[in-house]
Amino acid sequence: MSAASQPRPLTPEAALPAPLVWTFNGPFERCLGDIEDALRRALVLVGDVSRIAVLVDLSLPTLLARVRAGDHLQPAWGRFVARVSSEYGLPTVPRVRQLRTTGPLATLVVGYRS
Repeated sequence: MSAASQPRPLTPEAALPAPLVWTFNGPFERCLGDIEDALRRALVLVGDVSRIAVLVDLSLPTLLARVRAGDHLQPAWGRFVARVSSEYGLPTVPRVRQLRTTGPLATLVVGYRS
């Protein structure tokens, strides 16, 4: 292999920054408001970046416990998805991953590349 075709080692400056991660517990609708607030703050924090990805993990066992406690998913979830999809200038709709493990109700992960 020639020197030009060998992969370059990543320098600390070229490495991807660690994603921003927040966890949320409590009533479903309040968590959605907190997720939206954290997302808004994260977008201000990262500023102008070349790429951004947003993931929301939802713990299904914890969500089931919230529903059994009297929380309603709709219309709050529909309004949340509509706002986040249209008002924040994201290139794609945030990905939602459903976890079958018990943990925080929701985890927001924002990954980005400068």
